[in-house]
Amino acid sequence: MNKIIECIPNISEGRDQVKIDMIASAVKQFPGVLLLDVDSDPDHNRTVMTFAGEPEGVERAILALVAEAAQQIDLRKHTGEHPRMGAVDVVPFVPIKNSTMEECIDLSKRVGEKIWKQLKIPVYLYEASATTPSRENLAEIRKGQFEGFSEKIKMPEWAPDFGERTIHPSAGVVAVGARMPLIAFNVNLGTDKLEIAQEIAKAVRHMSGGLRYVKALGFKIEERGIVQVSMNMTHFRKTPLFRVFTMIQREAERYGVPVIGSEIVGLVPREALLQAASYFLQLEKFESSQVLEEQIELASRELGNS
Repeated sequence: MNKIIECIPNISEGRDQVKIDMIASAVKQFPGVLLLDVDSDPDHNRTVMTFAGEPEGVERAILALVAEAAQQIDLRKHTGEHPRMGAVDVVPFVPIKNSTMEECIDLSKRVGEKIWKQLKIPVYLYEASATTPSRENLAEIRKGQFEGFSEKIKMPEWAPDFGERTIHPSAGVVAVGARMPLIAFNVNLGTDKLEIAQEIAKAVRHMSGGLRYVKALGFKIEERGIVQVSMNMTHFRKTPLFRVFTMIQREAERYGVPVIGSEIVGLVPREALLQAASYFLQLEKFESSQVLEEQIELASRELGNS
């Protein structure tokens, strides 16, 4: 049976469509690898790409993407709301079908070693691939960002897992790892006061005493004149979307600020949206088998096997 692994590289370019298209094209050249989504944010100046395929194809595709991104992106000229330390800031691998977390960890290590050997970009292993507990959290690795990494990389505790203690002059460093599916979820607030978004982010994120499996920051969305609570949900089954959304609503009410919308960046598991629908509609005894598409897909598989 085919093994399917998902890769979701985050690149530090969200404004120049020509560059984004060239980087995405690096993935499309490999048979059996499907580019599923390209989601760019001009304010964050960041693009999240999602592709999937068999391990060998995914490995070749991500190496081609990192090489192209290193040519197209110069962090010495980069500005944006989102913290970043590399032209390709982070490369996570996620087991999807007939694959395991252990296989994704092995893949992350192979890819990390090749990124250094082929491109001379230092690599840090994170999440399930981390070599020390202090490197499991991507935010800890990223502290200091590109501008501060020339000094950080020289510190004894921040030697890269692959590479020398010198950042790539224009591409910085990259984090590579393996993890379970993550949902990038943003909630927009009807105010331009950044401090309110930052306080709400502090209230909901786990490291500040908030909800488990939530990472959150407050950002300004300049072109809309609003602020945003931007989150990574690292385990949606244990901390679902609806719980985070309702907590942000309650926190915003304390400041007399409305929630004016939310957004998903990239792809999201169907189960996470069904959780939210069931909660907000107060459905009783609801099961996923009641979803029309679920039954169509089941029937299609049965027909294909007959």
